[in-house]
Amino acid sequence: MPLPSAFQGRLKVPAIAAPMFLTSGPDLVVEACLNGVVGTFPALNQRTTEGFVEWLEDIESRLDGKDAAPYGVNLIVHRSNPRLEADLEQVVKHKVPLVITSLGAVPEVVKAVHSYGGLVFHDVINRRHAEKAAEAGVDGIIAVSAGAGGHAGTISPFALVQEIRQVFDGTIILAGAISTGAQVAAARLMGADLAYLGTRFLATKESLVEPEYKAMVRDTRAADIVYTPKVSGVNANFLRPSIEAAGLDLNSDEAHGGLDMENEAKAWKNVWSAGHGVGAISDEPATAELCQRLAREYHDALQQACNDEFSR
Repeated sequence: MPLPSAFQGRLKVPAIAAPMFLTSGPDLVVEACLNGVVGTFPALNQRTTEGFVEWLEDIESRLDGKDAAPYGVNLIVHRSNPRLEADLEQVVKHKVPLVITSLGAVPEVVKAVHSYGGLVFHDVINRRHAEKAAEAGVDGIIAVSAGAGGHAGTISPFALVQEIRQVFDGTIILAGAISTGAQVAAARLMGADLAYLGTRFLATKESLVEPEYKAMVRDTRAADIVYTPKVSGVNANFLRPSIEAAGLDLNSDEAHGGLDMENEAKAWKNVWSAGHGVGAISDEPATAELCQRLAREYHDALQQACNDEFSR
């Protein structure tokens, strides 16, 4: 599947800097876009719709007239998000190029974004969710496979991409432990159109998280990631040292309800999320430097693959 026309000629590497809760802000988004990677952020990273609008205006003014990749916004469409309607109204008003929806595929949201020519990508963790997203009319499906940070799935990326392609002929974006340009190339070779990188951008200078969080990302390995519903009520990947520091007992029989956005920010503020890709991270570059590195690694990997004796 070719890239959407809005992306063609504007990316230096086929990748999206994923919208990370309490992490992604205007500086990270702008620097990613200026260096050929789609930069995104969650609307809820601002505490009010008014603050969300301020960020939109800031990003738009800094990218205006520049040779840059498009930017995007993540909207949580779960019923516990009281701001969805107001934030969507601003997305339409500002004609945000890309909207990433999570926790529900809603046809009305897709129609609203399509009304001004925007794109909608939706994240899923299995084939059934992909089928629902396709029915809702989304332009792209984000395959959140095993090892991704945040609300990850448990299915191998090889299996998940293949199963989604069987039911969807639009753009497929692969998420799950992707930290290098070579891994972006691998995602493309297995059938994805774009790669989705979150954890790698946690440890950048523009990331909004605390220095201690960035240090923990650099110092941990895949074995330090814990997949549990006992932080926010929904299964997600978290850093074990942060769980221990928060005094959370994962062996407790205490019942946890479903997702509630009012409690989500508090839970994720104290217990830090990351994916299996932490094992590949040992530095804290500027976002621009990281994007340029990803592009070099990506093209080097493709060249190496072309020169491999088994490719002939």
